[in-house]
Amino acid sequence: MNRWGLAALPLVVLAVLLGYFGLRLTDGGDRALPSTLIDRPVPPTDLPSLRAEDVPLTDAEIKALAAKAPLLVNVFASWCVPCRAEHPFLMDLKKQGVTVIGLNQRDKPENAKAFLAALGDPFARIGVDAKGTASLEWGVYGVPETFVIDRAGKIRYRHVGAIDAEVLEKTLRPLLKSLAS
Repeated sequence: MNRWGLAALPLVVLAVLLGYFGLRLTDGGDRALPSTLIDRPVPPTDLPSLRAEDVPLTDAEIKALAAKAPLLVNVFASWCVPCRAEHPFLMDLKKQGVTVIGLNQRDKPENAKAFLAALGDPFARIGVDAKGTASLEWGVYGVPETFVIDRAGKIRYRHVGAIDAEVLEKTLRPLLKSLAS
């Protein structure tokens, strides 16, 4: 190989790596991370409520709400930029009658309340996970993450990252509809 070929080799390797990572970012990549909790009951949860008028959020309450109709548990924070991007989709689900439970992770309550006051509140209940311990029980890597809970109180699906129009229409709505039947 001549010296021009050797000089171009690092550029070729860099181009291949950039192409690979670029594809991973656009193909959903980590959105389909497996969860050991799939088809298992919701994990132990006991969190104070963000709203003074609500009782603490527990796994028993999540199961009781899910017994009425399948629901979503969404892990969010006011400081999370993708959480802002997915928020209109959560609001749309609420308008369609879907129960959405919030786990507010590592956030100041006043910031979470301001976030919801500015963007709207799609949550039927919100638990404050100030230290992130409940999120660890749920197997959460980061925010946002969303779980679909069936009528038996079992986790049926986990979505990592922000919900977008494609995820809403191709995954969440069909799954919620099939679980409601």
